[in-house]
Amino acid sequence: MMRIGEGYDVHPLVTGRQLILGGVKISYTHGLAGHSDADVLVHAICDALLGAAALGDIGTHFPSSERLYKDISSLKLLNRVCTMLEGSGFRPVNVDSTLVMELPRVSDYIYNMRRNIAKELKLDITCVSVKATTTEQLGFEGRGEGIAARAVAMIKEI
Repeated sequence: MMRIGEGYDVHPLVTGRQLILGGVKISYTHGLAGHSDADVLVHAICDALLGAAALGDIGTHFPSSERLYKDISSLKLLNRVCTMLEGSGFRPVNVDSTLVMELPRVSDYIYNMRRNIAKELKLDITCVSVKATTTEQLGFEGRGEGIAARAVAMIKEI
């Protein structure tokens, strides 16, 4: 049996934080605010995978009220999500994701994002897609107030 899930996440851009997307540190003047490392891309992927398995969402499993998750790498959370999937009898098949942001340009970082995500999901890099788009300066992303990410994931029974 194959199942599909979708995920969406948003974090505001602030000064004084590193910008981490797909587990990659991006050189930029702002970073994303959040309890963990605020990796909006990985959070959307986690939600897509959890949704596909009907296991809830990232906030249920890794609440911001837990000190254990303060500043944790979202790649560690992704690894734990993969373990949860396996415990429920599923494994990831592929992930397709999109970053929605005006700046910074991330095309030079996408391969490393894909590699990081594939490693945590035990997938070949060809099964992980990361894209980026702008909003043509419309909305909070276009004004540089935050970054959004969308993801879909397919899982299958093991």
